Amino acid sequence: MSLQKRFKPEELERIKAAVKQAESKISGEIVPVFVEKSGHYTIANYRAGILGATAVFFLIVLFDRYVPSLAVYDPVLILVLVILGGLIGALKANYIPFVKRMVLSQAYMDQSTRKRAESAFLQEEVFNTRLRTGIMIFISFFEHEVIVMADKGISKEVDQKEWDAIVRTIIEHVKKDKIVDGIEKAILRCGEILLQKGFVISPDDVNELKDDLRME
Repeated sequence: MSLQKRFKPEELERIKAAVKQAESKISGEIVPVFVEKSGHYTIANYRAGILGATAVFFLIVLFDRYVPSLAVYDPVLILVLVILGGLIGALKANYIPFVKRMVLSQAYMDQSTRKRAESAFLQEEVFNTRLRTGIMIFISFFEHEVIVMADKGISKEVDQKEWDAIVRTIIEHVKKDKIVDGIEKAILRCGEILLQKGFVISPDDVNELKDDLRME
């Protein structure tokens, strides 16, 4: 599913409005970044292909032992069936997200998501603020991952548990199929945290980063 299909235009406007509202009282910048997935995961196609080929070969052996009427003895036909099973497995992993996730370890997806988030932090120039007060809310849908990253001007003042709580807020709302509500609350909570820590907007404050949503 493309990101454009995940959000209605009015939902995107709600998120933008939440960013403007949160930033209206603080000296920080809040940048929501949404990606469909954080990696290509071609290894999943190979793994699923091997599993598919193995499953077909296992069935051939099983039929040979217990269902002789369905047994296959032609070596060429066995080879063709095994290859076909491998191709079907690979295609399923390539086009069905659920299958792809099944053959990937959570640790591998976590690592890919972290790398993509760090890359997005640099690409979107979240660090490019005068006082290093940028916050990125990163959501990768395929991996079901949420990461909140704050620049060093904020991270040295705010405990990690605050960002972890924001992540949990979004995840809880995703489970209830209310992701936009969760993102709104997360953005506004970021604004509240910065206010509590003294990151109050100054008279000469300017909007250093665009309020547009980053969707990749």
